[in-house]
Parts: sequence; structure tokens; C-alpha cells
Amino acid sequence: MGQDQTKQQIEKGLQLYQANQTEKALQVWTKVLEKSSDLMGRFRVLGCLVTAHSEMGRYKEMLKFAVVQIDTARELEDADFLLESYLNLARSNEKLCEFHKTISYCKTCLGLPGTRAGAQLGGQVSLSMGNAFLGLSVFQKALESFEKALRYAHNNDDAMLECRVCCSLGSFYAQVKDYEKALFFPCKAAELVNNYGKGWSLKYRAMSQYHMAVAYRLLGHLGSAMECCEESMKIALQHGDRPLQALCLLCFADIHRSRGDLELSQLKLHCLSESIYRSKGLQRELRAHVVRFHECVEETELYCGLCGESIGEKNSRLQALPCSHIFHFRCLQNNGTRSCPNCRRSSMKPGFV
Repeated sequence: MGQDQTKQQIEKGLQLYQANQTEKALQVWTKVLEKSSDLMGRFRVLGCLVTAHSEMGRYKEMLKFAVVQIDTARELEDADFLLESYLNLARSNEKLCEFHKTISYCKTCLGLPGTRAGAQLGGQVSLSMGNAFLGLSVFQKALESFEKALRYAHNNDDAMLECRVCCSLGSFYAQVKDYEKALFFPCKAAELVNNYGKGWSLKYRAMSQYHMAVAYRLLGHLGSAMECCEESMKIALQHGDRPLQALCLLCFADIHRSRGDLELSQLKLHCLSESIYRSKGLQRELRAHVVRFHECVEETELYCGLCGESIGEKNSRLQALPCSHIFHFRCLQNNGTRSCPNCRRSSMKPGFV
């Protein structure tokens, strides 16, 4: 496969990936890697594979392609390519929580002299280093790295990098329990997405919404936390971002725990897990969560006492009677009785839920 054909296939894979046909994109890129003799094309497709596996949560595969990319960069004998590949290696180890290795590879990046990409990638290197220090709870060095990354972003008008740094600063301040700043920085990230992010991947919006949800929960604003977390989960499900899906599930559980509705947190967990496994075609796991979902529905009595359908799976107009039994509004209208069908208590003034 020559240079032109390699380029065409890489672009085809990118189009498939942007259309959420991730597995097909991976197949195209893997074939390019197997058949192409163009070193620059191989380097580029390895970068695509690193990014795709990162967003899918396949971090060991991400690391494998990052290692191959370094070998390709050495064959090309280009310092810019070597810098980019070491950064991908640092990110891979960051995702695998190998934080000491991450810091070591970031220092290697910063020590590479005379690279044209240094001004562009220096901020991303500092961001990755900051995330690693945060993972090790070395807070002072983490903050220094984030501030350096932020300076790179401002000096180079890099709004995408600024957005990512703001989200990391949100995590930083959440850990050191300054919850006002933990909310301020993801809100700033969301503002950047709104102002500049029309051409960005939706992952930036999802990321900012997730960090806002965490901060709102810590501040006790549970309604806002739920709204942000639902928005983040919706995007994560659309794009198959499994790491973010997992983070959102944990956030949902924390929100429900803060509210004291532990049964509902389990119900939400099983419902969302069912959606994830259904989209992945994992039938055994899907069946297990469907069973647990319906068990939770029965345990919490979240079903209509007239038609027997579960409540909370889809948008429906409900009616709560003074006895606290809940029914579909249409079912009570069709039933025509003035007492509760479950306990037969009088229900002269029903309320709406």
C-alpha cells in the first residue's frame, strides 16, 4: 500500500470514527498498519489507534500502539514525531495509573531539544504530568504543572487545551476540598465549549458536564448535579466512551446516596448498565442487569398497580394518591374508580408527580 492509498484509508477510518462506527474504523486502520509501507502514514494511523483505544477504555491496547509508534518515530529520525510518540506513551501510562512512568516519559518529552512541535505539545505534556502528580497526591507539583499547561494554552490561544486543563483543575480542587473552585473551573471549560467548540468533539462537552456534576454534588446542589451527569452520560453512550460511562455511573450513585434513595441508585445503575451492554451486544451481561433491574423495580414497588408496567423507564404522566401509591394517569382515568385500586382507600384529591 503506497502513500496516496494509505492517506485515503486513514481518512476513511476517520470518517467512520466520527460517525460512531468505531469498530469499522479500527478495522480500516489495522489493515493500513498491516499493509502500508509508508512510514509517515503508519505513524499517523498509530496515533489514530492510540486515541481510539484511549476513548474506548482499552488502555493496554493504547499502550501497545504507543510503543510501536515510538519505534516508527525512531525509523523516521524526526524529533517532532519522537516527541509526539513519547507523549502518547506518557498518556497511556497515565490511563493505566502508572504515574511514576508517566512523569518519567513527560520529563523525556520536555528534555527533547529543538522540536518544532514543542510549543504545541509542551502544554499537553505539562497537563499529563499534572494529572500524574494528582494521581500520586503530590498536590503542589500537580498545581504547578496545571498552571504551566494553562500558560501554554493562553500563549498559544489553544482553547481545547485550556478546556482540558480546567477540567483537571476541577478534579484537583475537588480533592483538596475547595468546592467553589471545583465548580468554577469546569464551568469555565463548559463556557469554552460553548464559545469555541462547534468543531470540537462532543467529548469536551461531556467532560466539562461530568466535572460540573461532581462539583455540584459536593456542594449539595443535587438537582444540578443530576442534570449535568445525565447530559454527560448521554454523550458518553452516543460515542461509546466507556471510561466516562463508568465515571457517570459512579456519580449517579453518589448523587442518589446523597439524597438517601439507595434503592433508586441501584435501579439507575442497572438501567444504565443494561443500555451499555445492549449497545455492545454482550448478551450474558445484558440479561443479568435486566433481571436485577426488574428485581429492583419489584423491591421498590416502582410499577403501576393497574397495568403492571414499570415506572421510570420512559416519560409518562403519573398520579400519586394520598396513600402514596403511584399510577399512570391514563390508567386511573380508564379505571374510573374514586378509591385506590391497591388499598381501596379514598382518593378524593389526588396529586401529580
